[in-house]
Amino acid sequence: MREGIHPEYKQVKVRCNCGNEFVTGSTKDEIRVEVCSKCHPFYTGSQKLLLEAGGRVEKFNKKYGRK
Repeated sequence: MREGIHPEYKQVKVRCNCGNEFVTGSTKDEIRVEVCSKCHPFYTGSQKLLLEAGGRVEKFNKKYGRK
């Protein structure tokens, strides 16, 4: 690597809107995110599966007379 052209890589704190904080490496001084693994629906289990929202295809087919 050439000297003097690369940004300084350091440990920074990541802050989420939900209040969760964790440390990672970055060239920025601070990172703020809207969604993290503590509040994301996929990781918390509150995600709606397509099977639960099922019936959409059947509803469409019924509405437009398709079989």
